[in-house]
Amino acid sequence: MRVLFAGLASPGHTYPMVPLAVAARDVGHEVRFAAGEHVHAPLSRLGLNPFRPADSFYEIYAEDLEPDLMRLRPDLVVHGWGVPEVAVAARRAGIPALWHGFGRLFPDGIGLERPDGGTHLDICPPSLQDTSFLATADRIVLRPVPFAEPGDFRGPLIYLTLGTAFGTSEVLTTAIEGLARLGTHVVVATGGVPLGPLPDNVTALAWVPQAAVIEHADLVVHHGGSGTTLGALAAGVPQLLLPQGADQFANADALVASGAALRLLPGELTAEAVAEQARKASSRRDAARAIAAEIAEMPSPDEVARELPKHAK
Repeated sequence: MRVLFAGLASPGHTYPMVPLAVAARDVGHEVRFAAGEHVHAPLSRLGLNPFRPADSFYEIYAEDLEPDLMRLRPDLVVHGWGVPEVAVAARRAGIPALWHGFGRLFPDGIGLERPDGGTHLDICPPSLQDTSFLATADRIVLRPVPFAEPGDFRGPLIYLTLGTAFGTSEVLTTAIEGLARLGTHVVVATGGVPLGPLPDNVTALAWVPQAAVIEHADLVVHHGGSGTTLGALAAGVPQLLLPQGADQFANADALVASGAALRLLPGELTAEAVAEQARKASSRRDAARAIAAEIAEMPSPDEVARELPKHAK
């Protein structure tokens, strides 16, 4: 069977789709991946045959993909929530399509069009998913499997990231100052944000293989992006969230309500508050591990990949 994956060209949108694409390849399906060139390198290394549709660079519009649908004739299209126009193109071409989520259903007003109808590959553990989405959507439950390239880290450590779109020197510096007071090694993914001199127990890198570092983390401090949230939960690691925008405030609300995390809103952010909340976060470990157990019970990418022909034409 020929399966075409399509995603928004950013790690936060493409990487959640990679485990299912790899599993589909491994069970014998012919896989191609439509996305902007920013994410082509890791997709190529995994043998997922990435290409840039027509004139698209980041987003994909229906007109961008239509020539490739005619050329490739896929039996099934799997597309991310961030590229709703791919659903339009597939529908026009008469090709079955599945929506692939990146986490909790995002709220209105964050700059993305909410998916409308169709069947969803839902990687959010049900205990955290939006209740209205759970009640109304046609869902295929899929275990979130963090994707990252290998890395060499040793614990104990605290992992700090604000992602690739929301990091600022001011917020990162404040968080680093607070976390450094704990005496634990702090690994920071800066996303390229420039920083001044750092304490001796802080290592700052522009890019970090996130799944590799989380394996050794006692605490993950981050902006509340879906990928980092689910990656920490899958590892059973407590979190301290510093939401900055987009869906991050809604993610933080859900995670705090679950008991697996603490939160500091922008107006509450000081080095003293970061240090205090980070110390308290260990009390959230049992709740984080309970969600990790829930995630482990969700169907694996391999299991779901074997069922994909049921959704094809």
